[in-house]
Parts: sequence; structure tokens; C-alpha cells
Amino acid sequence: YESASSSLAESTKVYRRMNKPLIISDNNLKSKKIKNFLIKKLIGQKIKRSNLVIVIGGDGFMLQTLKKNKKTNNYFYGINSGNYGFLMNKFSKKNIITNLKKAKLVCISPLDMKVTSKQKTKNCLAINEVSILRQSRQAAMLSIKNKSKFIIKRLISDGVLVSTPAGSTAYNLSVHGPILDLNSKRLSISPISAFRPRRWIGKIVSDKSILEIKNLSILKRPLSAVADNIEVRNVKSVKIKINKKIKFNLLYDKNNSLQKKIKLEQIKRETN
Repeated sequence: YESASSSLAESTKVYRRMNKPLIISDNNLKSKKIKNFLIKKLIGQKIKRSNLVIVIGGDGFMLQTLKKNKKTNNYFYGINSGNYGFLMNKFSKKNIITNLKKAKLVCISPLDMKVTSKQKTKNCLAINEVSILRQSRQAAMLSIKNKSKFIIKRLISDGVLVSTPAGSTAYNLSVHGPILDLNSKRLSISPISAFRPRRWIGKIVSDKSILEIKNLSILKRPLSAVADNIEVRNVKSVKIKINKKIKFNLLYDKNNSLQKKIKLEQIKRETN
């Protein structure tokens, strides 16, 4: 069983031949305890999915692991040892083997972010969202296009956020963006503290959209672009689209699916 996601590709080959799930964990004490428990618990157990990877940690560790292994066809079962753990499953000593055997599959595709900055052009993946943020005391001034059509010609705000359905209950929800159904085939564009136009609430677009966000005041109002947790500074423009060639296979407990978590967040929002 491995503890570092960087060696996952080679390790997976070995554990697939052994017909054993691969376990990787974050370095905190709680993650290590769960890992040690699972190593003992899985002895003699047969799990049908030979390319199963058990990821122990929080959402950040899961995002990091998925991106490092975007070219694999592994199935990822997350166990939460962090705080909220929206992408993860709750750990149960009693039911873990049953949960692993009966877990339901959800496939998600990430956003492709292509950033042009003063220094370079860089491509990053975002599973939850791409955030365009002001980099100084000055508010951002930007435009947003979908292909050749403007969504908004000038937005002055603290920034803007483009979210996938899977990420719509994360940072997107905190900036009052809409919660998207996992099967909606939509993306959410949400302003962050919009100043002008003051009442612009954003837009929901098709997942076939190709979005381009431009900095309209590069010298006076510098911007940064963040794909989940990867930041590029001094941004001139950002192109964002869904990368449907990449599919991450996530596994969830039968009664705690990602879709159900999203529905619960929708209900909470409606009742608050």
C-alpha cells in the first residue's frame, strides 16, 4: 500500500496484478490511522474492481491525486479525514468493506484553463472551478465571451468564477452562484462582489461553451487565475472549456452519492 500519489501509476500496475486495491493517504495522523486500519481489514478480502484506488484525506488531496493521474482509468474511492470532504465518503470501520463493494460510480470531466500572462502561456485542469481574481487593491475590469458572442462586455468586480456541477457547492456557492445538478451539462459563471453592473448575477451556460475572459486594464488592474489550487498571476486572458477527453471515475457509498450531496445543499439553500 502506497502513501504518495506521485508513484501511483507504477504502483497501480503492481497492485492490479495482485488483485488488491491501492491505498494512498495524506500525511496527517488521522489519515495514517485509517490507512493502517484498512491495510489489516483488507487482508483476505476480494474487491471486484482490480484498479481501485482508495484515497484518504480531504478534498484538496483528492483533487491533487486525480490531476496527477488524469491518464489512468482507475476508480477512486475517497475517505474523508479532513474537514468537510464533499468529494469524499464518510469513514465507517463497521461498513467499509461493504461500502467498497457496493460503491456507485460517478464520472466527471474537468475544466481546461489556458492562461496567457505577461510572462507565459500555461494550461491547467480544474475539477471544481476556475477563479479570476483581482491581484491588487484595484477591482478587476474584465469582459467575458462565449466563442464570438459577449456574455458581458465590461464587468467591474473582485473577480469572476466558472464552476462545474461538481464544484458548484464549493467556492461557487459561497459567492452565491447557482447549484448545478450533476447531470445538467451546464457551467456556472458567477461574479465575485460585482460593482458594475451592480445587479449582474452571472449566467448559466452549456458545457459545450468555450469561454474567454479578458483583462481590460492590464497595467492598472492586475489579475490572477486559479484552477482549483494552481495560481497564475498577471493574467492577460483566460480560455476555459470542459475537457471531455478526461473522465475521472469517482466512487460513492450507495446512500451518500455526490448527486445526493448536491441535492441536500440545494434543499439547505432553499430553506435558509
